[in-house]
Amino acid sequence: MSAATQRAGWSRLPLRAAAFVVLTCATILGVSAWREWAARDAVLRGAETEMANVARSLTQHAEDSLDLLDSGVVGVVSRLEMDGTEPATIAKLKNLLEARKKAMERVHSLAIIDDHGNSLTAPGTIGSTFSDDAFFRQHQLSPKREPHFGRPVKSLIDGEWVVTLSRRFNKLDGSFGGVVLATISSRYLAHFYEQFEIGRNSSVALTHGDGLIVARNPSNDKFVGRSVADAPLFRDPSLQRPSGAYHFKSPLDGAERVSFFKRSTRYPLVMLATVDRDELLAPWRAAAISRMLYVLALVMLIAIIGAVMVRQLQRGQRMAAALVEKEAHFRLLAEGSSDMVTRIGLDERLRYVSPSSVRVVGWRANQLIGTPALTGIHAEDLPQVQALVDAMKRGEKEEARVTYRNSHRQKGEVWLESTMRVTRKDNGRVDGVVAISRDITEQKKLETKLETLAIEDGLTGLANRRRFDERLNEEWARAYRDRSSLALLMIDVDRFKAYNDEYGHPAGDACLRVVAQVIAAEVQRPGDLAARYGGEEFAMLLPNTDAAGCARIGERIRKAIRGAGLVHTSNHASGYVTASLGGAACRPALERTAGVGTLVEAADQALYAAKEGGRDRLMMSVPVANLLPKAVGQ
Repeated sequence: MSAATQRAGWSRLPLRAAAFVVLTCATILGVSAWREWAARDAVLRGAETEMANVARSLTQHAEDSLDLLDSGVVGVVSRLEMDGTEPATIAKLKNLLEARKKAMERVHSLAIIDDHGNSLTAPGTIGSTFSDDAFFRQHQLSPKREPHFGRPVKSLIDGEWVVTLSRRFNKLDGSFGGVVLATISSRYLAHFYEQFEIGRNSSVALTHGDGLIVARNPSNDKFVGRSVADAPLFRDPSLQRPSGAYHFKSPLDGAERVSFFKRSTRYPLVMLATVDRDELLAPWRAAAISRMLYVLALVMLIAIIGAVMVRQLQRGQRMAAALVEKEAHFRLLAEGSSDMVTRIGLDERLRYVSPSSVRVVGWRANQLIGTPALTGIHAEDLPQVQALVDAMKRGEKEEARVTYRNSHRQKGEVWLESTMRVTRKDNGRVDGVVAISRDITEQKKLETKLETLAIEDGLTGLANRRRFDERLNEEWARAYRDRSSLALLMIDVDRFKAYNDEYGHPAGDACLRVVAQVIAAEVQRPGDLAARYGGEEFAMLLPNTDAAGCARIGERIRKAIRGAGLVHTSNHASGYVTASLGGAACRPALERTAGVGTLVEAADQALYAAKEGGRDRLMMSVPVANLLPKAVGQ
């Protein structure tokens, strides 16, 4: 190289270095801005996910509440159609309805209405008939037997906002006999929503399908009955789907909202869970400003260092010293890091190991240098790691991140997360891989624990309601495909409220655990599932089991619960804790009009029949298509 060429190269070098510094600063600023915007989007997505979970949970609660009401209404309809509307029958049913209303907080009122719109259970107390009400006209004009869910209205009894669920009953000749009406108070729903603390300016609203607000927290009394039918949620065609995220400006209070809506599949209901966007983004905004100040300081520092380096580049004799200093700085950072830094050669042996290897894998650096880099990786995870290393050696990947199990000298086995990056020679050829590894064992344990908590009931150790619903859908689909049978047992502890009142809630919890152990002992096959359905009610899902098999298992459970010998003086029939069981079995492929809800309803009706028949007994439903329970035995 001539002296002139060398001088020309030297003259261009500071300009190139300056351009590099400017590009680096611009890149850092751009990447930081992009990361902050991504963090903002992550906050919004996280809020959407949280609101989605709240909306699904509250939609399920609303559906369950209406299902519970409908179950009672169906029982009353069946009794009326069998026994008629004689005064004696009405008197018995009135006592039953009053008892049910007292037992369930969510029930606002229950009434039986004759074919002229007059109340049979509270004659003359309301001052007007129901003959002009929408639900009454619907049942009077339509022979259909399904439940009718009404719009929110003010109760004639106490002026409280309620929603109605009603069913028609027929006379013996098949003509219209009247309506059984049940209502839920808007105030009850709003009070239930208060336990979901999702933000200071957040809100939860349940609306009718036509846009009328059924319940809202906060300020339920202010907004219930108001219409939001003009909102995009009810007008925009792109939002007329079962569920989804929804960003909007509230027409009620003018706040910008981040929300998730869920439309009920069984009732004309829309649940909307929202959080105030400004409140949601306030922590991110404060943190972003702080981080960007640090980034600006870093960029200024880089710019100053770059200016100094450009000046130093004019002195060729100091270039080598600057490179050495940079290498020393890198080594200092690597050896001072709590993560294990390793360099892997093309022969897949360790060329460099940082001192933190003692903490991460239990071996000193000098004991690892020269050994195969992939030694100690769990056999199941080794192919994945080996494939990544091979791809990086071939230059197909510049960097990668992988999680795997690795042996530890003292701890046995730990989880590691490694970030790997290719290193190259001056000519651009790959000469190895640098890996930064950290111990994430505790994080993995926490993830496993959270997964368990999501599907397990904390008190009994059985599957929770969410897991039960998932498995019920799965097993129904499997039974449909395989043309096999599917059975369900519903188990309810008799007079459990009295047990709690007499012995206290700790004893009640202990009682539920004993019952859960008895039920769990009958889980004989991998496909069987025992779950806590809610409160003192349990459920047992039995794939490939017919009605006879279901009855045998149910009888064993009933006898075992009674045989546990838990004293219950308020249970006068036996003096011990007993349980009532309802069972149902079907072949989904042969009953195509049935569904998972039909199976649950059949078992639940059989359980209700067991309760009505004197408790401490098992009742099996007739074929699911008929939904009329019959006794199997005591």
